[in-house]
This record gives sequence, structure tokens and C-alpha cells, in this order.
Amino acid sequence: MARKMKDSGIEWIGEIPEGWEIHRMKSCISQRDGGAWGDEATGETGDCICLRIADFDYEHFRFTDSNNLTIRHYASPIIKKLLLQKNDILIEKSGGGEKTPVGRTVLFDKEYPALFANFMDRLRCSDFVHPQYLQYVFVIFYKNRYTQNYIKQTTGIQNLDLSSMLADEFVPVPNLNEQKRIVCYLELKCSKIDNLLTKTRFSIEEYKKLKQAVITQAVTKGVRGEREMKDSGVEWIGEIPEEWNKCKLKNISIDIGDGLHGTPKFDDSGEVYFINGNNFSSEYVEPKFDTKKLCLEESLNYPKPELTEQTIMISLNGSYGKVCLYRYFPMLLGKSAGYITLLPSINRRYVRYYLSSTPAQIIMTLSLNGTTIPNLSLNTLYNFPTILPPASEQAEIADYLDAKCAEIDGLIAKKEQLVKELESYKKSLIYEVVTGKREIFTDITRKFPNI
Repeated sequence: MARKMKDSGIEWIGEIPEGWEIHRMKSCISQRDGGAWGDEATGETGDCICLRIADFDYEHFRFTDSNNLTIRHYASPIIKKLLLQKNDILIEKSGGGEKTPVGRTVLFDKEYPALFANFMDRLRCSDFVHPQYLQYVFVIFYKNRYTQNYIKQTTGIQNLDLSSMLADEFVPVPNLNEQKRIVCYLELKCSKIDNLLTKTRFSIEEYKKLKQAVITQAVTKGVRGEREMKDSGVEWIGEIPEEWNKCKLKNISIDIGDGLHGTPKFDDSGEVYFINGNNFSSEYVEPKFDTKKLCLEESLNYPKPELTEQTIMISLNGSYGKVCLYRYFPMLLGKSAGYITLLPSINRRYVRYYLSSTPAQIIMTLSLNGTTIPNLSLNTLYNFPTILPPASEQAEIADYLDAKCAEIDGLIAKKEQLVKELESYKKSLIYEVVTGKREIFTDITRKFPNI
């Protein structure tokens, strides 16, 4: 028989079982401490692991198992005060960004001694709250984006008003035994979901490797089977078919260049998109939801290259080497947006595939300039070694790769959809269980006697 439910009075929680209570977040916390960054490690007593936001394994709600943890030096009173205990909850209070807002939480469950950096707070639970249960509640609170109500942004860095959040918000609280059952159930179920997610993501990466191998094989060896081969003269390419040629990219291009080295006046209601290398993530250049815009009149103040149906786009810095095809829409190029306008006799789809191949990407990496931000120079593009089959074979290879890549992309898309569905299911499962909407009948605590 289904248990009786009651209105919690809290919108995000909804109905809870009759025997459950509602408590302010603040009352669930017995101790709260801010972290400390410490000093450079000395190699002497006082050196200690300092956990950072970068060490969050948020998907599993724990800290990472990485061996590459930061060592810092602390005075003895700081170590005594801030040394983490098992089941401490750490909450991110500063940092974040648009895609990952500040406010994530993880549970400390490690055996090694560690402190924590000053961009997070340590929360210890009151006696009536199981730490892992409260961590699951925090996870759902964050995933439903309620932490955003308490974010204050200053100078590009998000800051969480944690004091207000703990004082204003409420959590559902069953008795401790039921909390333990919930934790055991979710640990078991989430572990199974996470294992499936890991396998699915691995499969996606294998399909991506296969796609890259198919492209590389086709643009360096062709698709006509065995034939006479010759040395390409390029270390990373090796042998190529006898009839193929090697040239520089400038020899098969009308124009090679980049966009504006400056910042125009942006206008959210403008008609012209300001395109940079981060727009090169698909077959064709595309504006994104966050792509900046400017009005037509402003765009006329800047020179524009002549882009045609023979133009290829390539990202020049940051995530360099992403290649796509030009397709018209009103745009002004930024400095990280490179373009290559090919001769009419050259198949641009073939060249796009060639520049996306593993050897080409390696050559780009070895040619980078810049120390903090890797930069692919125009001079590198001018002189880029390019393997060129006869025109008919360029089209043949491009057609073959269009079909093969579409097939592999379809398989990847199915796997990516499965990832989304699993992530959504995991989120809804946690929500339903920590709010009592899904009842746990089995005495699952027997599987976890130490919890």
C-alpha cells in the first residue's frame, strides 16, 4: 500500500511522506569552515594535500582519485582546524561559469589527510542528518539550478551567498534509519548507472577514434585498394599513391587569412554574428546561442574577406585546428577564425577532411606559436604540406567519407542520446528518492553494513 503523502510547503520539494520533516538547511549543519590556500610546499612538517575545485569528481559526488594532488604548507593551528574528516561535505562558493554555475558539492570519503582551498567551505552535519543523504539533497538542489538564486557575480567570477542559502532554504528530512536506507539504495543504483555511463562514453570515444582512422586512411592512401605507392616526403604521412602530389596549401588557394584583430561594438539585437574559432564544431560554420552580434552599420566599418563556396574555415588559437565549411549568413570574423579560399579546381570537402586527419593535426600541433594560448599562424597555413590526389579522386574520397562519417556520426549520436537519458534518469531517481516520492521497500542496508 502506498504511503500517505503531505504537502511540504516548499515548491522544489513538493509532497513528502507524512512521517518526514522539513528543516532549514542551516539547522542541518553543525559546523561550517572556510578553506585556506596555504603557502608553497617546503618538503618539511606542515606540508599537506590541499584539495581544490579542480579535484571535484562531481559526476560521482566525490573527490577525484587522481595521484596529481596539490601539496601546500600550513601552520599547525590551520591543520588542526581545517583537516578534513570522512563524510565532510565541501561546497564550491566561488568560481563557476555559465555552463557550470558555482555551488557544486562533493563528499570527502578519502583515507589520506587533506585540507581544502579557499574557494570552498566545509560543512559538517548535525546529528539527525546523515552526511551522504544531505549530499544527495544538495546534488538535486544544484541540478535543479536553485543555487543560482544565491549567486552574486563580481568581475567575471561567480560568488555563492552561502549564508543566505543555508538560512533561507529547506530540505526534506526522514528519520536516520530511512536516510541510511536511501543512501544505500542510491549508492547501489547510481553505481550501476555510472558504470553504464562509463561504458557508453568509452564507446563514443572509440567511435570517434574509428572516424579519425577512416578519414586518415582515405586522405593518405585513397579508397581504391592496393596500388603503387611512393614516399610523400612528410614524416607523419608516409607513403601515398604514386599518382598523388604534394604541395603547399598556398599553391591551391586564392586567399588565406584571418578576421578582425580588435573588438567591435556589440549589439544584442544586431543582425551580424561575430564569428570566432569556437563556432567551428560541426560540418558548417554556425552561430551559437551565445555568439556575439553587432549591427549592420557597425560591421561596415571593418574590412571583410571575400568568402565563397570554395572557402574552408579553420580555428587558429585555443581549440586550434577545427575545420569546417563556409556557408553564408551575415558575419564578421574574429582573429581566431581563419579562412582558406581554394582554387575552383580543388574539392573543398576533400581538403577539409585532409586538414582534419590525424597527420595534419599533428603537423599543426608541432607548428604552434604562443606560450599561454596556442596559436596556429597564417604562415603555417601558407606553407602547410598538403597531399593532393587527382581531381576525380578528390571527389571520390570526399563522397566516400561523407557516407562513412555520416554512418559513424549516427552511431555516436545514438550513444550520446543514451548518455543524456541516463543522466536524466539518475537525476530524477535521486530527486524521487530523497523527497520520498519513490519508496524504498528492501532492507538494502544489509549490503552496506558500515554505513
